[in-house]
Amino acid sequence: MPRFFSALTYKNFRLFWFGQIISLTGTWMHSMALGWLVLKLTNSPFYLGLIGAAGGLPILLFSLIGGVAADRFPRKKVLLTTQIMFMVLSLTLAILVSLRVVNVWYVLIIAFLAGTISAFDIPARQSFILEMVGKESLLNAIALNSAAFNGARVIGPALAGLLIQYLDLAACFYINALSYAAVIFGFLKIRLDSKPLTVIRHVNIVEDFKEGIKYILTEPQIYAIIILVAVTSLFGFPYITFLPIYARDILKTGAHGLGVLMGSAGAGAFIGAIGLALKEDFSKKGLLFAVSGVMFPVALLIFSYSTIPWLSYTMLFLVGWSAISQMATANSMLQIIAPDRLRGRVMSAFTVMFLGMATVGNLIVGSIAHYIGTQNAVAISAVFCLSGVILLIGKKPEILRS
Repeated sequence: MPRFFSALTYKNFRLFWFGQIISLTGTWMHSMALGWLVLKLTNSPFYLGLIGAAGGLPILLFSLIGGVAADRFPRKKVLLTTQIMFMVLSLTLAILVSLRVVNVWYVLIIAFLAGTISAFDIPARQSFILEMVGKESLLNAIALNSAAFNGARVIGPALAGLLIQYLDLAACFYINALSYAAVIFGFLKIRLDSKPLTVIRHVNIVEDFKEGIKYILTEPQIYAIIILVAVTSLFGFPYITFLPIYARDILKTGAHGLGVLMGSAGAGAFIGAIGLALKEDFSKKGLLFAVSGVMFPVALLIFSYSTIPWLSYTMLFLVGWSAISQMATANSMLQIIAPDRLRGRVMSAFTVMFLGMATVGNLIVGSIAHYIGTQNAVAISAVFCLSGVILLIGKKPEILRS
């Protein structure tokens, strides 16, 4: 098969990947509709930030425990369980919206529960990829997975915008609940020919946890990569939470415009993921990691003050491209460096920084936006992100040689 599809030569990965495409489209519909629902209920950027924080806080708190679980239990079973739980939560929200009894506190609770499930789902999912394809096709598999994620990020919000305009918000949540059936079916069909790569050496969970932390803190390359991911997540990623404000109040493009904003970032990330897949493995991952780490906040800074729709869409395209280039290369470097028996715990630390730190950022940016406006808050966060990345690259130039 062409180089781009090398990971798809593995039947297990094909089942996983095609299920993901359907499920992730529903997830992005849910995400876009959730932001619009919160804005409709509260008319407040603070509550948008609070909902984002409620979904991210459990990832920050529990992902390291989720990493231990990913190294102690069969990852396929962990993932099957989390998908069923996600389906139940989405269906619950859909029913609440349909019955017109939903309020922001119900949304907060559901977001927190979904974040808790994600804390166990993401480390297992990240470390499960290597079990399906092996190291020779790992970067290709990660890139294809990112392409699926971000292709869905283009399609899902666009569909959600149309559904909100012509039907209602509940339809997005019902479709998301239904979409989990595809990925559940895929997991049920996956057959691992060999024993799991993880070898459990400790009976004590606390000892497993300490071993993972000690390894991360004493491995300079892993530590530096994770810190740079944390900086981007803390100061950069919160912009996603405030896109409903840009669509409604700044660009004045409505729900359809919100779909285009989210789709623009998704399109950039999709193109970036395709580019990584075509390259397969390459020697200068560290350089790409650093360059994209600088490009991301620069594009975000321009976007923050843009009042012209086409310029905003263009900048978000660059934001999406640079974000996926940075995070996918970080993901592959960490998985290749980490030993099999510790990979789940290393990837849980990546998850904490990649997604969990955005929780803190959502609270910070949301609070700032409440007092000085959304545009100023996003601009300030972009400047902090850029400063942090440049400072860390200067102090840890060995990343460029990775």
